[in-house]
Amino acid sequence: METSGKTAVQIARELGVSDSVLYHWRKILAEKGAQAFPSKGHQTEAEEELRRLRMENERLRMERDILKKAIAIFTQNQK
Repeated sequence: METSGKTAVQIARELGVSDSVLYHWRKILAEKGAQAFPSKGHQTEAEEELRRLRMENERLRMERDILKKAIAIFTQNQK
């Protein structure tokens, strides 16, 4: 609204919501800032850390599986 030069009614119509909903969203954003709408775009610190740790966990499992296979191959070749 402030930066687009459009009215709240125009933006609400484009988004398919009422202008009162748009004003409510703007109020929440003003009160809470970046944490106003935590989701994929604005994750909380705990959600971001959980996502990072899950990715790291998956990477470490893959490394472990590769090492297990390598050990099996090397021990088989030594026999």
